[in-house]
Amino acid sequence: MVPVDAGGGLMRGDLLSDPVEGLDETLAVVDAFDGVLVAGLLRPGPAQAAAVAGLADAVAGTPLAVRVAEAAGRVTAGAAGEDDFVALAAARSALLGSVHDALALRIDEAVGRPGPEEMPAPAAGPEQGTNLLAAARSWLCDLARSGWRGIDHELVAGAAPVVSAMLPDPGLRRRATLLDGFAAELAASCPGATLERVPVRRWADLWSRALLLTVPGSAGERTADAVTGRLLPLGVDVQEHATAVQAQVHAVFEPADGGAPRLVRAGVSAPKPDTVVGAGLWQLLRPHMSLLGAVSEGRSMELDAMPVTVEGDLVWDDERARPGEPADAFATARVMLSAATAARIAPLDRHPVRIAVPVLLEGYTTRSEEGRLAFDLAGLTVAVDTDRMPAAGPLTPEAVAASGACVGLLRWDAGEFLLQPLAVEATVRKKTVAVHAGAWAGGTTDKAGVRAEKAATDAVAVLRERAGRLLRK
Repeated sequence: MVPVDAGGGLMRGDLLSDPVEGLDETLAVVDAFDGVLVAGLLRPGPAQAAAVAGLADAVAGTPLAVRVAEAAGRVTAGAAGEDDFVALAAARSALLGSVHDALALRIDEAVGRPGPEEMPAPAAGPEQGTNLLAAARSWLCDLARSGWRGIDHELVAGAAPVVSAMLPDPGLRRRATLLDGFAAELAASCPGATLERVPVRRWADLWSRALLLTVPGSAGERTADAVTGRLLPLGVDVQEHATAVQAQVHAVFEPADGGAPRLVRAGVSAPKPDTVVGAGLWQLLRPHMSLLGAVSEGRSMELDAMPVTVEGDLVWDDERARPGEPADAFATARVMLSAATAARIAPLDRHPVRIAVPVLLEGYTTRSEEGRLAFDLAGLTVAVDTDRMPAAGPLTPEAVAASGACVGLLRWDAGEFLLQPLAVEATVRKKTVAVHAGAWAGGTTDKAGVRAEKAATDAVAVLRERAGRLLRK
C-alpha cells in the first residue's frame, strides 16, 4: 500500500474488499421492485405485490414509511394514483441513495481522504410549467401501469407533445431532455412484448428519476459560487454515444486565498454524427472549452471568479480562465489528492453509478484475471475497467498492463469496485513515461490520431454540405 505521506494512494485497500453491511439486501429489494415494472402494475399478481410490500418494509424506519406503506397497499389493490407511484419511486431512490452513501464512505476511509463538504438545502425557487410537469408525470405513471413488456408506439408517442412543450423553457430543459432520451429508448424497443432482453435496472432508473423530477420544486436551484485560484487537471473521462459526446475533466482546485484544495469537475458536451469517432471527437469539443488544450499540454489553469456549483461542477467560461504553469497530473496526485475534499452529491443524484472518485495507485503488479486486467496491491486485487478507456486517446490496455502507477476513477459496478484508468506511468528504457487518456484533447502529432482527425474533418464537411443543400431546397 502507498504510505500516508505519499498522498493519493490506497491506504486501507482491505476496506474495498470487505462486504458492506446491508448492501446486498438493499439491492435485492430494489431488484425485486424493478422486476415488477417489467410486467406493469395495472393488475399486480401475488409476486408483484410481495415485491412492492418489500420496498415499503425496507423504508419502514424512515420518514417515508407511512406514505410508502399506503402507496403499496393501493398498488396491490390495483387502485394506485400518481402520488402513489411517486412515493414508490422516492422509496427506490432513497434505497439506492443509501447504497451510494455507504460505498462513498467506504472509499473515503480506504483512501484516507476528508469527508465530503456539507451541502446546503437546495433553494426552492418558483417552479415554472407545473401543468407540463403534471402531463409528464401522467405519462410516466401510464408506463408503470403497462410495464416494459406492455409498451407500444402509441403509448411511447404520448411523451412527444410534452417534450416539445417543455424544451423551449430553460427551467424545464434538463427534464425534457431526460424524458426525450427515455422515450427514444422505449420507442426503439417497441413493441415490448417481443423484446428478448429488457434493460431492467436502466429503465427503472430513468423512470424513477424522471418521475421524481416532475414533482414541483424537486430540481431545486443549482446555485453556484465563484472561485479564484489554480486548477490542476488529473485526467479526462470521455463518454460517447451515437449522437452525443461528453468530456469531463477531473481536477484539484487550489484556492488563491490559501483554503483547502478541493476536487472539482469541468464538463463539455456536443452533439455528433455517428460517423465521427475516435480522436475526431475532440474537434467537436475543443471550441467550447480551452481547458482541453491545457490538459493536452500538461498545464494548469488560472481561474478568476469561475462559477462552481455546490456539487463541485465548474460552470466553464473561457473568459474566466487562462493557461498557467506546467502541471504534471501524477505530481498533483502525489502531493494534493489525498488532502482534497469532495463536494457532496445532491439527493436526487445519489446513485451507485455516480461514484467516480479520483485515486492514485502505485507499486502494484498487473495480471490478467478471468480475461480482464487487474492490479495486485500487496495481496489486494483491484479490477481494471479498460472498456471505459476512450478510443480518442493513446491510453490502451497494453499501456495499462505495462504501468507501475495509475491515476484513475474508482467506480462501483456489478457488486465490486473497479478502477477506470485516466493516466498511467511506466518505465521505458530507464525513463518514466506517462500516457494520458486525454493526451489528444488539444491536438496531436500521433499518426493514428492525425488520421482519425482528418477522417472526422472530412465527415463533418460532407454533412455540412448536405445540410446546406437541404436548407437551400
